[in-house]
Amino acid sequence: MKKKSFLGIDVGSVTTKIAVVSETGEYIDSVMLRTAGKPVIAVQQGLKLLTQQAQYEYEVLGVGTTGSGRQLAGTLVGADVIKNEITAHAVAASINVPGVQTILEIGGQDSKIIMLRDSIVTDFAMNTVCAAGTGSFLDQQASRLNVPIQEFGPTALRSTAPARIAGRCGVFAESDLIHKQQLGYPIEDLLYGLCQALVRNYLSNLALGKEILPVVVFQGGVASNSGMVKAFEEALNTKVIVPENHQTMGAIGAALLAMENHQFKGVQTSFKGWEVQNFSFKSFTHECNDCANSCEVITIVQGESECLNPKTPKDVKGNIIARWGGTCGKWDLADACSNQLAHK
Repeated sequence: MKKKSFLGIDVGSVTTKIAVVSETGEYIDSVMLRTAGKPVIAVQQGLKLLTQQAQYEYEVLGVGTTGSGRQLAGTLVGADVIKNEITAHAVAASINVPGVQTILEIGGQDSKIIMLRDSIVTDFAMNTVCAAGTGSFLDQQASRLNVPIQEFGPTALRSTAPARIAGRCGVFAESDLIHKQQLGYPIEDLLYGLCQALVRNYLSNLALGKEILPVVVFQGGVASNSGMVKAFEEALNTKVIVPENHQTMGAIGAALLAMENHQFKGVQTSFKGWEVQNFSFKSFTHECNDCANSCEVITIVQGESECLNPKTPKDVKGNIIARWGGTCGKWDLADACSNQLAHK
């Protein structure tokens, strides 16, 4: 017997998450794997992992995608809903943590703060520029100190006199950390000092001028770090809740948005099926020189392309499923049918 469900895919710069919820929105399962600079392969491998560990055969009623690679993922799998990370995280948090008013989210390459009032997003901020305060920065410093990232939090919690580390900039934080390491500071004091520095950076950059009210929820991969959780609780003087599936909340939110879309529209899903994991995809990048913008145009082809070394978008032949990147829209194609018509 097939289990009716909705699929959510969150493609980030560091990790790709895929989640399944039931037809009534209850969490069923999820997987997470490294994107490794190959989002197409990551999505396909994620679908394969999900089917391998599934306890049911899923009948997918709708698919939602989010994350920095949401457009690409949506094109590959045939998504019904493509939404930004703010919306996806807010929906997942508001359903899984009743009364949530503040969402702290730190991923591999960026960080966000989302303010909700009565389950509606009233304000948000994102930091995609400074590396300080991201998961990748924590990974790098843990490696420098020869501490497995899984032991980062428990080790930091043993600190009794955390080092005062400059956290305004990733470069300064690293140089300050090295300096104090050379002075002989204990590892646990360095690690918790780093947690405190990153929390100060986060609050001064993203939360400046914003009213942080409980219930406060901490999502994203960095929420696994108990040292960061404690540092946030001390800085905010309030309890910080880490949901059980905090790492895949973006994907869960995308699945819930797909469910909402299905309930509202009641149309058949555009999902291409689980066979997507075995499809062959190719991408081509071209620079359009028709004007001074010099746009980089990206073309996605399903299957083998008839032109292996195209010099312009017009040269690309085959089953073109998406194209974007042009400022004026001249290269954008709405769907597969119009794509094929444009190249006949």
